Amino acid sequence: MTKISIQTDFIKLDSFLKFSGSASDGGDAKSMIADGLVKVNGEVCLMRGKKLREGDVVSVDGDEYEVGRD
Repeated sequence: MTKISIQTDFIKLDSFLKFSGSASDGGDAKSMIADGLVKVNGEVCLMRGKKLREGDVVSVDGDEYEVGRD
C-alpha cells in the first residue's frame, strides 16, 4: 500500500486519482469512476466528488493508496 499525503483536510476522489498518478487526466479519472473500477474503503465508489480524508484507502486496478496528511 502506498501512502499519498495531502496538504488539505480532504481531497475529491477524481483529484486524488490524478494526484496519485492512477489517472492521466480528469477525463480518465471520470471514466474509471463511472466504470466502477475504483473502490474506497473496500466498496465501489461511483461519486467522483467523494471527499477523501486521512485514513481512507483507495483501490484501483490492484493498487492500494492510503490518504495521509502532512
